[in-house]
Amino acid sequence: MESIWKMDLEYSNTDPLPSKTDVAVIGGGMAGVLTAYFLGRQNVDVILIDQEGIASGVTQNTTAKITSQHGLIYEKLIKGAGKEHAAMYARANQQAIEQFCSIIELNQIDCDFKTLPHFVYSLTSEVQIINETLAAQKLGLPATAVSELNLPFPVKGAVRFDGQAQFHPLKFIKPLANQLSIFTHTKVLSVEEKKVITERGTVQADFVVMTAHYPFVNFPGWYFLKLYQQRSYVLALRHAANLDGMYIDADSHGYSFRNHGDLLLLGGEGHRAGKHPGNCYRRLEEAAAKFYPQSTIAARWSAQDCMSLDGIPYIGAYSRSTPHLLVATGFNKWGMTNSMVAAKILTDRVLGRRNEYESAFSPQRFHPKLSMTELGPHVKESVIGLSKGYFHRPMRELSSIPNGGAGIIRYRGKRVGAYKNEKGEVFLVSAKCPHLGCELSWNADEHTWDCPCHGSRFDYHGNLIGNPAEEGIQFDKFSR
Repeated sequence: MESIWKMDLEYSNTDPLPSKTDVAVIGGGMAGVLTAYFLGRQNVDVILIDQEGIASGVTQNTTAKITSQHGLIYEKLIKGAGKEHAAMYARANQQAIEQFCSIIELNQIDCDFKTLPHFVYSLTSEVQIINETLAAQKLGLPATAVSELNLPFPVKGAVRFDGQAQFHPLKFIKPLANQLSIFTHTKVLSVEEKKVITERGTVQADFVVMTAHYPFVNFPGWYFLKLYQQRSYVLALRHAANLDGMYIDADSHGYSFRNHGDLLLLGGEGHRAGKHPGNCYRRLEEAAAKFYPQSTIAARWSAQDCMSLDGIPYIGAYSRSTPHLLVATGFNKWGMTNSMVAAKILTDRVLGRRNEYESAFSPQRFHPKLSMTELGPHVKESVIGLSKGYFHRPMRELSSIPNGGAGIIRYRGKRVGAYKNEKGEVFLVSAKCPHLGCELSWNADEHTWDCPCHGSRFDYHGNLIGNPAEEGIQFDKFSR
């Protein structure tokens, strides 16, 4: 099944790619479209390039909450980044809600926009809720602590943010994209500070803006050391419940809830990309049956998000040495408001204007207290993934893989990934991710090969699904 947001946003531009433009934006998701939209309104000559289609990646798989409440983060940000940067993060994301409202009103967009409170609940700690509420209030956020919620289970408490919102993200994007110069299905081969080389030609630009989810240019920037990716899963339920707000568990292993029309979106079962525990959809279906026994499943889909080490997106210059190559990434599962924040910061940067929030989101920052907790596990996963091909011998033979199963085997002297479908047909791919060489792992729920180091994904034919890898892993295919 596919996301309930999925709709046809096809922009087949057959015109030649221009050889020169003021700004080239790479990536047609929410951040890229908003950035190009704001620049266009300032009479900047801007083009938008995407390898697939507009909003065909993370944006169409979001739960589409427009909120400044990003889990229990504000107490942590105050302690780890300082009150000044925490306040910048809070104000920037709170203002993003107002900016969505302004764009919707200005363009008369019908996108199911609805103002609602957002809640972060805890099943275990009332103290955690109180502390977060006080921290958010210190930063001027609309936070209150509550003890009872309209959920199918009791909670210790929750932080409530009033004046938040939800919408249909693709209905929002479509009228904005209609105003832009867009080149979809255009693969970017390489990027320099003022040059984008594509399969359709080379574009010179005063600024190049990378909003392609995961920055695929490794050097400079070193984003493969500063980012990892997480997957999560969503069910759209009929006959479930009509809630009075949007909800998410403070525990990353808990559940999120929001309505859209007559559907209830139940999300959860998140895990690091490439570390698939198995049966994620089944466990989510079991939770749905427990919480809402009369419900039925209308749709299900998954999402993948870039996670920064300190919980703050990287928005600004790609590196200190490339002031004309800009980036927005690491939205930490809160891509709607953070996309708006990114678009405003990047637009100001191109126009030579100071943005009051840019220092809080600068890719060159470093907050040791916030970053070190995630840096160790991230480096460990990368080392394990890189070393498997050299120090681990696959123990399985192809004959040991059952129909419907997959695993790493040695075939014709090479380590390969083997998937055997229910008919016994075998599909072989290279076991090595072409990004930096980590060994791939099998995602049984979605029949994909995923990279545990940096999150690249491939279907069982070896075709590339998600970056930072830029090519597939095709090897061989045969039937038995």
